[in-house]
Amino acid sequence: MNEWNQREFSAFLDKKGTGLIYFYTPLCGTCQLASKMLLVIAELVVVEMGKMNLNFHPELAKDLAIESVPCLLFVQDGSVKETLYAFHSVPFLLEKIKEYLN
Repeated sequence: MNEWNQREFSAFLDKKGTGLIYFYTPLCGTCQLASKMLLVIAELVVVEMGKMNLNFHPELAKDLAIESVPCLLFVQDGSVKETLYAFHSVPFLLEKIKEYLN
């Protein structure tokens, strides 16, 4: 999962991309666990996925109404379809992702 900047984020939405955008902060313990879960997901499913340190993108937090981290956005055809804050488990995430890939 690659770290995205504002330009890459905008390009993904502009090209009507489908995938996941993960927002985190480095000192968040729950984010560290969520990051490990997403690394497993990346090995199991082919899905475009980017991550962004929310400390460097406060304007996105406001624009996307992100309430806390970790935060996973499910994007389909360039539009945010769901915002997830509770990651639960790898199997849970796999099922959620499959809903948007089909």
